[in-house]
Amino acid sequence: MKKILILCTGNSCRSQIAEGYLRHFAGNRAEVYSAGVETHGVNPRAIRTMAEDHIDISRHTSNHVDEYIDIPFDYVITVCDNANEACPFFPGNVQRFHHNFPDPAKATGNEEEIMNEFRRVRDMIKVYAADFVKSKIK
Repeated sequence: MKKILILCTGNSCRSQIAEGYLRHFAGNRAEVYSAGVETHGVNPRAIRTMAEDHIDISRHTSNHVDEYIDIPFDYVITVCDNANEACPFFPGNVQRFHHNFPDPAKATGNEEEIMNEFRRVRDMIKVYAADFVKSKIK
């Protein structure tokens, strides 16, 4: 079974969404974790936008990357440039991947405009996660 870590700045939106989709698409073929170089708590809008796509991340927790430093990951995926630059070294045969997704937590406007940005980023991450599982998780 493959072990995957998704890393972003605060482990509140992008990495939480990616964790939800990677778990969904990989099923029992992977153990999926997410963490941040900081912890900001799981964003309620991320929970809500994933629920719209029938994926429950309401029990996810915001974890610091240091909590997972001893896990032998097969893949580490950074989902923002800040996390890519701050990503610690993971020993072993770890393959690193990077995709800089926009941060929906920085969206401005009324609630509908903000939620639309969360949906837009969610959909980008969904495509990335599906493609990742298809190409890497056998």
